[in-house]
Parts: sequence; structure tokens; C-alpha cells
Amino acid sequence: MTINKGFKLDQPDIFIPWDIDEIQLKELFKGQKLTSVTAGYYTTESELLGGLICKIGFHFEPRTNGRLKELEFFRANYSDQMQSYDEFQRHFELTFGKPTRTNMGSEGFEDHSWNFDKVQIMHFIFDRFGPEEHMRIKYNG
Repeated sequence: MTINKGFKLDQPDIFIPWDIDEIQLKELFKGQKLTSVTAGYYTTESELLGGLICKIGFHFEPRTNGRLKELEFFRANYSDQMQSYDEFQRHFELTFGKPTRTNMGSEGFEDHSWNFDKVQIMHFIFDRFGPEEHMRIKYNG
């Protein structure tokens, strides 16, 4: 996967380039379920990175008339926080290699980041009304 150009979903089989606008995202998902949550934010359920099933959020900056700058990966259910954390980490490492940086984070989990030319991937857990997992990809192009 050429992460500096965009992100590939397995199911639905869609390549999502960075810096597209909301109209272009909707066109890519034509015939698929894509939910508009609020201005500049959409979600869908997907399979990616060779078998990881989760929800994906698409963030546009600015929120109105913006461009795609961030993806977030999450689940509707976190009943087993360790299992979720391990599964996300395993799939991202299989695809992108070992993280560029790992630090001890909060809640007993490590914080990981991968740094590429125009992209940073982050995986961490922090306390926000209880432990909350974050798996995000930010485009800085």
C-alpha cells in the first residue's frame, strides 16, 4: 500500500486518495453504505489490511468544503479492550512494519506511531470517561 497516496479498503474494494473532497468520497462509495455523521465527517464499516473488520471515519479539514486529511479506525463494541488493541496493532504492523516509535502510554498500553513522508499513523489508549482506543492516520500533505 502506498500510504502517502491514500488508503486501500479490502471490502468494499475501494482506494481512497488523500486530499479528495466530500463529493469525490461519496462518488467512490456510490452503491455502498457511507454515513454522514456531521459536516466534514463520514463513517462506514469495512474490512481492511487483510481481514481487520472495523468502522472507519473520514475527517475533512476544514469541516466545510474541506479535503480528506484523517482516517480513524474504531469499533462499536470494546468489551475486550486488550483483544481490540492487539488486533489493530497486529494488522497495522503486518501492513506497515514495526512502528517508528513506541512509548509506554497510559492505561497499561503502549503508544505506537509510524512516520512516513506525508503520513503519520498513531495507535494509543487514553482515559476519557474510561479507556478509549485511538487508531488514526493523518495526512500532512
